[in-house]
Formats: sequence, structure tokens, C-alpha cells
Amino acid sequence: MPILAPLLATLVAYLIGSLSFAVIVSRGFGLADPRSYGSGNPGATNVLRSGNKAAALLTLAFDALKGYLPVMAVLLWGERFGLGEGTAALVGLAAFVGHLWPVFFRFQGGKGVATAAGVIFGLNPWLGLATLASFVIIVFFFRYVSLASIVAAAFAPFYELLIWGPSAAGFAIGAMGLLLIWRHGANIRKLMNGTESKLGQKAAAGTGDGHHKAPGKPHHR
Repeated sequence: MPILAPLLATLVAYLIGSLSFAVIVSRGFGLADPRSYGSGNPGATNVLRSGNKAAALLTLAFDALKGYLPVMAVLLWGERFGLGEGTAALVGLAAFVGHLWPVFFRFQGGKGVATAAGVIFGLNPWLGLATLASFVIIVFFFRYVSLASIVAAAFAPFYELLIWGPSAAGFAIGAMGLLLIWRHGANIRKLMNGTESKLGQKAAAGTGDGHHKAPGKPHHR
């Protein structure tokens, strides 16, 4: 059945994407759940607000790899199962969706920046470098990771379409870009009213949401 292999690959990619490494790594380091402080987002930037750079770096690496590895697995070994670049794009999108709505964590996921980057590097390394350059430039000059993420998400599908033309990869990258920008809705509002946190800024006792507390070690009953 030719449809079975793509469906299985997509399901496996979604399950891999559902591994919320911000939560997993934080537990391993004895830190508070990143969903309980700062922006409430289970991602590397919010883990960095805990003050633990090693935990943030590991979160970033694992979140990127869970987007990159499924794509590369299809591109390297999928041909024998009838899987091509279209399936690789679908698998990458599935991993990204898994990060946003992880089945293992009550569908409370992150915004998907690192995972999207991993997917893009897997599908098109040159596009990955161009997108990364856009991200780094914005972070360097403005110190807002959210702004850099939004700009990169908007430019990535534009770069893909302009330079490489329409493709399944371009569709997946465009879909990720739209979802990523949508997930940054609260950040966009904070950027507009000047209350968005800058890179390296630790979580405060309140962040404007009224329910996110400062990070610390989890309490045990």
C-alpha cells in the first residue's frame, strides 16, 4: 500500500515532535516547568530566563534536531520505501505541529522556532543559512528573539519561492511560517506596547499575563 509508508513516517515525525524538550530538560536539571514562568512558552528562550544557560542550549539543540532528523531520515533512506521530497516536507511539518501541540504534554506546546529551523535546514540547507542570517541580524540589533523569529518566519517562504520556485518544501515552510507568526500573537502585542522581554532577561515575578511566576526549583509535596 503506497500510502501506508508516508502515513507512518508522518505519524512518527509528529510523535517525535511531541517530545517537549524544554520540559524534559528542565526536569533533568531540577528546574521549574518552563510553562509556569516567564512567557509560559516551553522553548529555549524561556528556559534561558531561568538563568541556566546549559539547559537552554540543550533545549535549543534537541528542539532543532527533532525537526532536522525526521526530514533527513526520509531524504536519506526513504527512497526504498517510495518516499521522496514531498514526504520529507510533510514529515517536517508534522514534527513542527507535534512541537506546537504535543500529545505527550496535553497539547500544550511551544512556538516552534528551533524545530522549524531544523526542518528548514533539513529540506534546504542554503535556505536555512539565509533564514538564520535574518534571525541573527534582528537579534543583534534589536535583542528581541520574538521579533527575529517573526521576521525569519516571514522571509523563509519568500526566499524559497523567489530563489528555488514553488515546491512541496515551500508549502511546508510557508505553513510553518504562518503557524509560527500566529503563535507569536501575544509577543506581537507586547512588542507594540513595549513590554516584550529582551534576550537574556530573566523572568520576573509577573510578565503582564498575571499568572506566570518567577522560575525556581519545583516544590515537592
